[in-house]
Amino acid sequence: MIRQPIVVVMGHIDHGKTSLLDKIRKTSVAKREKGGITQHIGASEVPVDAITKTATIASLMKTKLEIPGLLFIDTPGHEAFTNLRRRGGSISDMAVLVVDIMKGFEPQTLEALEILKEYKTPFVVALNKIDLLQGWVPHPDSAFLSSLSSQSPAVQEEFEKVLYRFVGRLSELGFQSERFDRVSDFTKQVAIIPISAKTGEGVGELLILLAGLSQKYLKERLHVKVRGEGKGSILEVKDEVGLGKTIDVILYDGVIRKGDCIVFGSVNGAKATKVRALLKPKPLDEMRDPRQRFMNVEEVHAAAGVKIAAPGLEDAIAGSPVFVVSGSEERVKKEIEKEINAVLFDKKIAGVILKADTLGSVEAIIKLLADEKVPVSRADIGAVVKKDVIDASGIRNQNRYYGVILAFNTEVLEEAKEEAGKLGVTIICEGIIYSLLEKYKKWVEEERERERLEMFSSLVPPAKLRVLPGCCFRASKPAIFGVEVITGRIKPGCELMNENAVIVGKIKSIQKEKESIHEAGEGMQVAIATDEPTFGRQVNEGDVLFTVIPKADAKLLLEKYRELLSDAEVELVGEIRRMLGDVFVKTR
Repeated sequence: MIRQPIVVVMGHIDHGKTSLLDKIRKTSVAKREKGGITQHIGASEVPVDAITKTATIASLMKTKLEIPGLLFIDTPGHEAFTNLRRRGGSISDMAVLVVDIMKGFEPQTLEALEILKEYKTPFVVALNKIDLLQGWVPHPDSAFLSSLSSQSPAVQEEFEKVLYRFVGRLSELGFQSERFDRVSDFTKQVAIIPISAKTGEGVGELLILLAGLSQKYLKERLHVKVRGEGKGSILEVKDEVGLGKTIDVILYDGVIRKGDCIVFGSVNGAKATKVRALLKPKPLDEMRDPRQRFMNVEEVHAAAGVKIAAPGLEDAIAGSPVFVVSGSEERVKKEIEKEINAVLFDKKIAGVILKADTLGSVEAIIKLLADEKVPVSRADIGAVVKKDVIDASGIRNQNRYYGVILAFNTEVLEEAKEEAGKLGVTIICEGIIYSLLEKYKKWVEEERERERLEMFSSLVPPAKLRVLPGCCFRASKPAIFGVEVITGRIKPGCELMNENAVIVGKIKSIQKEKESIHEAGEGMQVAIATDEPTFGRQVNEGDVLFTVIPKADAKLLLEKYRELLSDAEVELVGEIRRMLGDVFVKTR
């Protein structure tokens, strides 16, 4: 038996994902003679007759449609896609990437492309809001090709320019694409279907293309066991009044019945329970009382969306597999735990700590981090807690670029925020996977620059000072006297020498107007305390002093940090090293 292909709609916020799903549902209801489309939990089934009657371009189809229809996941976006998971990929057969023709590719568009590429899921691009193109005259619910041909030559020309900007952008991102009716090989080119979710233009072509491509290229994948044990994935875990915790499941193979034993993944490992009720939505015209939205069914066949009520679902994980079991529970539990442990782990290595809302999100982020060669120390579901921060601090001591917490769509507890403030641990919070990774990359760049500046600050700086007349405040132990910084900068810890390269002492502290300061730069007049000299013997009014720069520091200053020095400071590094006996110091 061939099941309906499972289709997920993805794209950036406000690009029209929900509007497209609404239009598909309304159009299908209007075009079908007997009743409306079948509503599932978390999904809408568009039957094959609604698809063929919606489209005015049946000529696109060279063969008769054998699939029973299309099952659209009602929750648009990457959350639904990543939770529709099974070992080795996604249970989603195809995706529709909705792109606003006026706004182009935005962060969530790029995120969706990354995820689709990672999971090797076939997709088409729905180029939405064609009705907003200047001069476009809408033709409600008509085929795109028909609507385009009736537009003015100027509008047609403008549309072609816009279309090929998108083709070019997709090419930059590694995807060959073309307008759907010009595609020569659907296995090598991404089909772009221009649509308007508002007017319905192009929606018919989109549906028939999805159906045709699924049947032609995914037929083997769509074969299911009519009476086999059900296999599904948890889309969401929800509280329902009168039912308690329930799980919304997309069933992609087999059948599930009331009373069946099911095994699923929880935060405490794999669990088994018995199905108390299988629930599907009541048809809209029967939904009199919002408290009675569901109807009980005895069994559900793939592909379908169903709500399962059962004991012990409190700690079920979204994205976890759900299997019907008639034999050994233990074998299936081990299988599920093995799958979950491949995603949720604590490796005790130098790597970032990842906390997310669902198993699917964790898995998708780990895949994308692996592409960037970023190791993950711990991956888990739930809020960021104090222990995460303490562990990240320990990791930071091993590798400063990995001592960070990535928190996706999840809460950061107050105790964790306080500990992060104390330990100096960064927590990067984000609700878009693409943005989470971009923020991490930016943080790494900033951290590298901080490390570079820290290293630069640890080197002995070049400085030339003059001892000010009439400014000896103490002759010795320590000698305290006034100086003016002629070139460079000084800081506590710097050794000083005179023009004969004789070391006269080390700066213990610096004061400006009786306030201690950490550094004094060019042009500043300050008082310094030095431990070795006696004023009037080793140091006198009018003396010129220099910092003593070790050879290794001079090499780093000139080769690695040259751009942080002024031309005068570069010259001074060379002058100081020559005074200390270097025959040649390259400064130019």
